[in-house]
Parts: sequence; C-alpha cells; structure tokens
Amino acid sequence: MKKEIHPETYRLVAFKDMSNDVVFITRSCAPTKETIVYEGVEYPVVKVEISNTSHPFYTGKMKLVDTAGRVDKFYQRYANKKK
Repeated sequence: MKKEIHPETYRLVAFKDMSNDVVFITRSCAPTKETIVYEGVEYPVVKVEISNTSHPFYTGKMKLVDTAGRVDKFYQRYANKKK
C-alpha cells in the first residue's frame, strides 16, 4: 500500500440504520456532528437509510424506501391520468 494516502483520524463510529433502528459500531473517519449512547458508551453517529440489515438483497424482502417523497409526487402527478 502507498504510504501517507490514508487518513489518520480513524475512530469508532456508530452507524444507525434509520429504517429499522439497528446500530453497528465500526472504525471510520466519516465526519459527524451528532453522538449516540450505545451500550453505555458515547459514539459519533452516522445515519444511513439502508444497511445490510434492511437491504432487499440481504433480507430477501422488497421494501419501498421513500425519503424524498418521490413516490407521493409521482402518485399526485399521475392520479388523474387514465389508461
């Protein structure tokens, strides 16, 4: 590996899956502003929409994730259209 290209600021970070509230701890240098207490220890937290605990490929279940309201906008736009 090349020297001096990797960040030096790795620390333990909690990643929280917002769709099912699963939290996992790993080392990361992702910038965070929020913290979370997990098992009695305070960690910086990175909120993610989909992780391996909620992704359809890993769970085998299809799930609609609509964080930006795109599906609602689609239904509103085409609600009055007839086939």
